[in-house]
Amino acid sequence: MKRNYFIVLLIFLVFFVISFLTNILGPLIPDIINSFHLSLTMAGFLPFAFFIAYGVMSIPAGMLVELYGEKPVMVGAFLLAFVAALLFALIPVYSVAIFSLFFIGVGMALLQVAINPLLRVAGGEEHFAFNSVLAQLVFGSASFLSPYLYSYLVRNLQDDALHTSWYLKILGRLTPPELPWVSLYWVFALVALIMVLVLYAARLPRVELKEDEKAGAWQTHKTLFKNKTVILFFLGIFAYVGTEQGVANWISKFLQTYHGFNPQTVGAHTVSLFWGLLTAGCVLGLLLLKLFDSRHILIAFTGAAMIALTFALFGPASVALFAFPAVGFFASVMWSIIFSLALNSLEKHHGSFSGILCTGIIGGAIVPLIIGWLGDHFGLRTGMLFLYLTLGYIFSIGFWANPLITNKTIGKKSELQMVG
Repeated sequence: MKRNYFIVLLIFLVFFVISFLTNILGPLIPDIINSFHLSLTMAGFLPFAFFIAYGVMSIPAGMLVELYGEKPVMVGAFLLAFVAALLFALIPVYSVAIFSLFFIGVGMALLQVAINPLLRVAGGEEHFAFNSVLAQLVFGSASFLSPYLYSYLVRNLQDDALHTSWYLKILGRLTPPELPWVSLYWVFALVALIMVLVLYAARLPRVELKEDEKAGAWQTHKTLFKNKTVILFFLGIFAYVGTEQGVANWISKFLQTYHGFNPQTVGAHTVSLFWGLLTAGCVLGLLLLKLFDSRHILIAFTGAAMIALTFALFGPASVALFAFPAVGFFASVMWSIIFSLALNSLEKHHGSFSGILCTGIIGGAIVPLIIGWLGDHFGLRTGMLFLYLTLGYIFSIGFWANPLITNKTIGKKSELQMVG
């Protein structure tokens, strides 16, 4: 099949929207706490509701894609996100927020499973690695930009004199004056609806899944869960996403609590910088993977992330503003290295194994909740010390991982080397 650049660009747009909807929660946490008078534990249930959906849907999503195809699943995912975002925009209360975030998370889990095989077919298999990296850069750019949109909307909607633009006037009428941040959910609903219409109108290519991309039967998954290697790497993905979200979701609240920074400006900017440096670090990681074994890079970057976290939690305000984003920079290589080490450690059932690994995204549900609970009882700084456990586990992967295939580096043989 010829490469279809329009479909590739459309898939990049989907990646952008997924990130836009997924990673905005961190800047919102302080406002949500204040608006609904929540404890840190109750606030922790917000990312829990969103990311637990990945645990529920990652494996069934692969089966749905095989049964109905990519287009119906993607249209259905955005339709679900539209209804969920609209519901909270209309009824902005805590209980509805939990319900809304769960179903938005279900939609995003469906999309994550559907778009990668589609990108391989539309962009050409020989360009899949390159396009995947571009997709991650697009994904990161949305996480970098969305906190600025939040800051812009909240600051402008709080001041009636700034309602000069037609869209601000509309959002001002739709949004409760005391909850200006809810305006984001009207934006989410509109974006999701536009994506429903765009995808419904688009002619997507037929995707023939490779044997390794197919999600196997439940029996295959049950067999894999009895494999020690599968469990260890599942915990690795759990630890990574837990670390990523555990930092991103609590940065703004930490800076407000311990340093008195405004979460709508300084907090949002710092979260944005966290995602921006996480994206930029991916580029450096690509270069380093050509020079060094991925396990050595994982050890070095994870160690650096723990040092940066120490400065962020215990350093003065001026240091924390840069140390938190530095954690994002050093975390940039972790997902791709853990995932590739995992898949390269099994000879078969890679499709089912990928579904199990994606289920590990529930770390983004559990870890922020644990931090919130510890924060309520011992203080947020103490709660965030839990991140040393997740980072410590990721650090250990660099020592015990024993893949069948190692990454090719300059100076090695041209073919992938078998080890063990």
